[in-house]
Amino acid sequence: MPDERMPLPAFHFRVAIDGGGRDTSFTEVDGLVATLEVETVVEGGENRFVHRLPKPAARSNLVLKRGVAPLDSPLVSWCRETLESDLEKPIELRSLDVHLLDENAAPVRSWSVVNAFPLKWTVDSFVSTKNEAAIESIELAYAFLNRTK
Repeated sequence: MPDERMPLPAFHFRVAIDGGGRDTSFTEVDGLVATLEVETVVEGGENRFVHRLPKPAARSNLVLKRGVAPLDSPLVSWCRETLESDLEKPIELRSLDVHLLDENAAPVRSWSVVNAFPLKWTVDSFVSTKNEAAIESIELAYAFLNRTK
């Protein structure tokens, strides 16, 4: 059991799509962000009073990065169906769980991303003077973000 007073390392994590464990070898996860925004309302007839009222939470996009995956990958198939169909078919919503892991690969913190769908699929530049893996980024919009652990 890790010492809860120590910060957890950010390099040991797992992403599960629709509760599964396949097709999830990501090098980076970004966008677990929820921000409460406010609306400014000036009181009518009494201009010196300004109220700041909360609006629903805004969520940034979730960005997943990994090495370029084969075409038979379920995540690649989902992205292709969504982004290449030009909205001829309904968009399929999925849920993702992001788990921060301890030294025994057990989840110690978890976030659930609900009703996600692909927005953008990018392959990083190919550069002949660098010896790096080809990386793809998948950007997802989502409706809800819940910390579950």
